[in-house]
Amino acid sequence: MATFPRNQIMSLTASKPRHDLGESYGPDLRLADLLTPELADLELGYGTAAGGLQLRTAIADRHGVRPEDVVITVGGMHGIFLLAYLLADQGGQVVTTAPEFPMTRNAFETVGASVRVVPLSFDEGYRVTADAVRAQLTPETRLVSLATPQNPSGVAVPRETLSEIADAMSEVCPEAYLMVDETYRTASYGDDPVADTALGLGPKVVSVASLSKCHGAAGLRIGWVISTDAGLVERLTTAKFSTVVSASPVTEALAVRVFEQEPRILAERRTWLEQNLLITQDWVQANSDVVEWVRPSAGALCVVRLRPQVDLAEFRRTAGELGVRLADGDWFGDEPRVFRLGFGFLPQEELKAALDALREAVHAAH
Repeated sequence: MATFPRNQIMSLTASKPRHDLGESYGPDLRLADLLTPELADLELGYGTAAGGLQLRTAIADRHGVRPEDVVITVGGMHGIFLLAYLLADQGGQVVTTAPEFPMTRNAFETVGASVRVVPLSFDEGYRVTADAVRAQLTPETRLVSLATPQNPSGVAVPRETLSEIADAMSEVCPEAYLMVDETYRTASYGDDPVADTALGLGPKVVSVASLSKCHGAAGLRIGWVISTDAGLVERLTTAKFSTVVSASPVTEALAVRVFEQEPRILAERRTWLEQNLLITQDWVQANSDVVEWVRPSAGALCVVRLRPQVDLAEFRRTAGELGVRLADGDWFGDEPRVFRLGFGFLPQEELKAALDALREAVHAAH
């Protein structure tokens, strides 16, 4: 009997704490930011299986591909699940990392994939190497799953490393696809350059992303899968139709509005993220006797580790009493003393207050 594994990350949607440091995205857009008079005339019928042409064109233009290479999905996780189902169902071999976003790992387990893991660690800065991935590849590998920047660490995989991995796959498992979760790719800090999409590395590279994290529009539930392999796109479109028929034309129309305003939206958020990152960096440095971190490459999140002298159980108890919510490392397959800290969600003054409460919790357990 197929079962979706349960993970405590679901608790992030269950309640609103006093100090929310558990979220992984920036501030939410509001519906008023996107509404136009034209939307009042939108017909509430079915959309298309692949997704509306205007939306697919907006996404394609930003990735240097054709609209026909884009399939709109109900959030990025829908795309990941469809790829897992199509490529690794019933024992198909997947190579992925740990830690990783738990819903991605759940998708592989749910479809019965055989999962081979590339272990990453805090001490090594969550660095993915081509040699470590190659060591897990076999001729039976059907899918390699990587995220850049990663969730929970925010650490990016350099393009040259992705290229070396793609080359290794062409030698060891030429039929396999490299799925790159690029959800946080455009969430750079200040004037930092935005990394190029991995799609240019070849037709066996597939990109998955959404409007949830960088754009603050998780409630639209709009994601996408991009592939220049026409056969895979056809299979994805059929699979999408067979699971949800289409995305909502309403949210697709609103997503088009997000892309029309994207330069302003991302510019504002890059400034916001840069400022909040510096606040977090200062906090880590001021409390370096009890915590340490890995500085992220992009995104609204990072990982922090409690030093050995901090009592973990006491810290969790005190943090809960102070209303501080974090995302525990073991949700992601990381060590228990690590937690994901989302610094991009709260306004600056609220972030400082949350970090003050977090400091109190850490020192109380010291």
